[in-house]
Amino acid sequence: MRFAQTVASGLALLSSGVIAHPGHDLTQEIAERRAFLGSVKRADLSHCASKLKARGLTQRNVERRTAALNRARAKRGLKKRDFDTILATSHNATSQGYTLNTDAATLFAGNASCVLTPEVTQGPYYVGGEYIRRDLREDQEGVDTVIDYQVIDVDTCEPVPNVYLEMWHCNSTGVYSGIVASGNGDSSDETNIDKTWLRGIQKTDTDGVAQFETIFPGHYTSRATHIHLMVHQNATQYCNGTLGNDVVASHVGQAFFDQDLISAVELTAPYSTNTQELTTNADDSIASEEAATEGVDPFHEYTLLGDSVSDGVFAWLAFGINTTESQSVTPAAFYYESGGVENESSGSGMGGGSGGSPPDASGTGSAPAATSTA
Repeated sequence: MRFAQTVASGLALLSSGVIAHPGHDLTQEIAERRAFLGSVKRADLSHCASKLKARGLTQRNVERRTAALNRARAKRGLKKRDFDTILATSHNATSQGYTLNTDAATLFAGNASCVLTPEVTQGPYYVGGEYIRRDLREDQEGVDTVIDYQVIDVDTCEPVPNVYLEMWHCNSTGVYSGIVASGNGDSSDETNIDKTWLRGIQKTDTDGVAQFETIFPGHYTSRATHIHLMVHQNATQYCNGTLGNDVVASHVGQAFFDQDLISAVELTAPYSTNTQELTTNADDSIASEEAATEGVDPFHEYTLLGDSVSDGVFAWLAFGINTTESQSVTPAAFYYESGGVENESSGSGMGGGSGGSPPDASGTGSAPAATSTA
């Protein structure tokens, strides 16, 4: 894996027009991303490095990520790694990078970073009205993955607290919950419209941080393994633990994982049962577009929880947003108290599902009820 030599290393600009599913054309989304790159004032967070360190944020990142990693290992009964010894080969940016013995300060000081964009679409499988929760797994099997995300104001270099960070991704065999559509698992299974697994939202703390517990995402035809991200600066939190369906996002985007990590995960069950064609990062239209831009590297930093990927993964990523930007979002479906319902205005071509009517612009539609484990 890459080694982050400074707090500003691994900086990336991340597009939001993200998802290609069977029959979904990325041409317009890629064109929008190129237009954004041509107009953006700053394409990374390198100018923030000294300020983040001076504010003590870098040290707090080390302490927070170390504590989260140790909690994840203790929860799974895994032996704590030896952080006291630093091997010279641990810092080789051209080889595997981190080892079992890399010390915590080296491991967690860097910020693999992206700048998310407000100009592009959120993809065809986004669902509005999801749960505010840390653990997204529910009944899904796969490689346990804990992720530490940090939101930074790209102009002021200050953390962005009290915003809602939303993430969603497919399961180990390449299926998204909450959507009934051709190309997304068994399209005859209309119960999937009511499912909420591997989708969730967290409010950022004073350091702009939100942590999630999930499984490592699988793959599906035409896209490399990835996670979708969305930042809501203004949103309604319902008393039942969900975010309102008045969906306005400041930024949307996606993040990737190293190919060698993906390959290792794909050898484990149930990932190994996935019969869909695997698209590598090198062959992914969005990932390759990112890599074509100098300095762009939209990949999570990570370390293993134990001696193999089957023990789990701890990953982290910091990204910048322009806090003055916002846009309306059109979900493919909404989640309500009575379950999921297709958004007929989204043009997603979904089928099945029942529920209530989508909310109006004020967000006064039916609120979903907390029926799954947070």
